[in-house]
Amino acid sequence: MHHRAGERRRKLAAAVLGRDPRPAPRSPEETEPFDVVSGELLDVSPHLIILETADGEQRRLVIAPWATAWRGGTVAPADLPAGARIVVRALRGGTVAEHIWADITRITGVIREVGGRRDLTVELDCGPHRRERSIVVPYRSSGRIRVRHPKLEPGYLFDAIGLLDQGTSLAHLPATSQPPYRATAVPPSQVTYGGSETGISGTAVWADLTDLTDLPGFAGAGVTEGVAYPMLERDETGCGDAGVSCAGLPYLALGSVLRVRNVCDGRADTLPIVACGCLAGQFCDRCLECGTSPRGRIVELTASSYVALGGDLTKGCFNARVGLG
Repeated sequence: MHHRAGERRRKLAAAVLGRDPRPAPRSPEETEPFDVVSGELLDVSPHLIILETADGEQRRLVIAPWATAWRGGTVAPADLPAGARIVVRALRGGTVAEHIWADITRITGVIREVGGRRDLTVELDCGPHRRERSIVVPYRSSGRIRVRHPKLEPGYLFDAIGLLDQGTSLAHLPATSQPPYRATAVPPSQVTYGGSETGISGTAVWADLTDLTDLPGFAGAGVTEGVAYPMLERDETGCGDAGVSCAGLPYLALGSVLRVRNVCDGRADTLPIVACGCLAGQFCDRCLECGTSPRGRIVELTASSYVALGGDLTKGCFNARVGLG
């Protein structure tokens, strides 16, 4: 019975996201992803940046004259501290640094507890396969956060972009407008399958997928490329919160390959599903970066994959379309 149900779901996924099991050819409106280099900053000067990647490779990149950098705010690339965890959008085969994000983190979860008067401390449940997080909303950022997150109360969703500073997560920017419902009351999908165009449109976001724990079926620490996807089987993933989405997504399996396209600038890539996106599935919001996306987060990308597809890590989303890779 389980085999038959799985086969039906695979056929439905193929019908909705695209039937051809071979890698999809690049369409005329699609462009190549950016080169992305990430790792620990070893040294930096006004003209050169040296970092060590996760696999121990040392990379040297020329800093473009127009390059920008972010570490809790806009800074000069040469002012970034050694030891910072950086993500670099690069040109010319990964040899020229164009944009640098340092010690950036995304803080997404369900609020468990809020304390403090000026600087707020927020305890978050980040899902069964991600660690719980205790984060700080500095007083200078609290106004921006509260405008977009009016219900800093237990049971409501929270999503911010911030800085990881000496082990403390500091929330600086709201990544989205807080959904008005509790995390346990995600609106049901209103999408019906059909039509001649395959694929599903919605919101693509990014997440710190390197923080995954070693539950069954998850890629674990060290993931630099790939996506988390909400509609996975709970018994296959060890994720009791899987299978929730208001975006009308079909069920897929870990390891499936998706073609993700940034509809704002046309960059597209094929990426594996490396984790359960149960948190993404609880957000029934829209992306407003270029036009308005349909409701629902359809994929969470690693930081590197998000940047490669043209995303800015200080902006929480881009409008996307996904199909089978």
